[in-house]
This record gives sequence, structure tokens and C-alpha cells, in this order.
Amino acid sequence: MGSIHSYWPGIMLAYSTYIISAISPGPAMLATMGTSMESGRKAGIALGLGIAVSALAWGALSFLGLSTLLAAYAGVLDLIRLFGCLYLLYLAWKSFRSAFSNYDLSVNLTGKKEYKASHVFLRGCALNLTNPKAILTWVAIISLAIEPGAPLWTVFAVLAGTISFSVVFYTLIAIAFSTPKMVSIYSRAQRWIDATLGLVFTVSAYKLARD
Repeated sequence: MGSIHSYWPGIMLAYSTYIISAISPGPAMLATMGTSMESGRKAGIALGLGIAVSALAWGALSFLGLSTLLAAYAGVLDLIRLFGCLYLLYLAWKSFRSAFSNYDLSVNLTGKKEYKASHVFLRGCALNLTNPKAILTWVAIISLAIEPGAPLWTVFAVLAGTISFSVVFYTLIAIAFSTPKMVSIYSRAQRWIDATLGLVFTVSAYKLARD
């Protein structure tokens, strides 16, 4: 067992790998933006917390041997990919339905759409739990950043640091996109924003199925 300092390069590499994956534009980030503009800051934060908790679940499972399971049973990842595609297509359908709905938006109402925090939280969980990108990120972290035989504290350090970043990152997105200015922009361009989200979710589902 090496000294504490000998493990920090691997931990820093784990943080870098996770941060790069988190900040790259994708369904999770766009869903947080859209939810924050549509239903307000608290809804966006609830969705982000769901994403963070599901990331913690994937991280814990990876350290417990998920990567070994995926290596032995490649079909497991294909099954997750299938559910991921279906869920992204569901989100695309919801976005397109909203974009082509026949109703007029009011600036005073936009950003205050009713929601249940538990439902939004679970939606965030589902979005990330069906995302193979999240799994492969953790497989990469284990393969590249965590040395065989590393002490248990390094696992907790990686999990705590990455999930703390995730919570802060999605909270900041929720705050930024629930401001009156962003809500006003959403109220004027709701159809275009929802149509764009629908297109992004559709393309993401296609790329996931193709890859």
C-alpha cells in the first residue's frame, strides 16, 4: 500500500474524467435547462439531484464489480442501451407534443408550471440510469484512475468528489436557467426550444442505438 500522496494523481484523473463527461452537452444538461425554464428553479434542482443520485448509484455499482459483469455479459449493456433509447424517444415525444400544442403562453405563467418534486427527481434518475454514457464513464474511471488494491478511502474520495460536483453543477444550471430573463426568453420561444429539445433527444436516441 502506497502513501496517501501516491493515490492523488489517480483521484484527480477520476475527477477530470467525470467533469469532462458531465459538462459535455447531452440529454441530462438539456433536460435540466428545459425543466428550469418551464417549471422553475426548484424543479430544475430536483431533476439535477435525481441525475446526481443515479450517478452515485452507477459509481457505487462500478466499484462493486459492474465493469466485470459487463465484460462477462455484454448483453447487459445492450439491454441498458435499449431502455435508454426508448426513454430518450419518450422525452422527444413529450418535447414535440409541447412544441406543437395549441395554446398561448403567458410570461407570468411560464416558469411556474405545476410539478411534483418527487416525479421530477425520479425523472432525473431515470434519465441517467438509462444512459450508457454514465456507465462507461465510471468504467473508464475505474480502469484509468483507480489502481488495483487501492485502499477503500480512495473509492469514497472519488465518489464524494464527483457527486458533489454533479450536485453543484446541475444546481447552478437550474439557477441560471430559471432567472426572469431566461423565463422570458422561454415564454417567447417555447415552441422552438421544445422542438429543439425534441430533436436533440431524437438524435441522441439514434446515436445511442447506432453505437
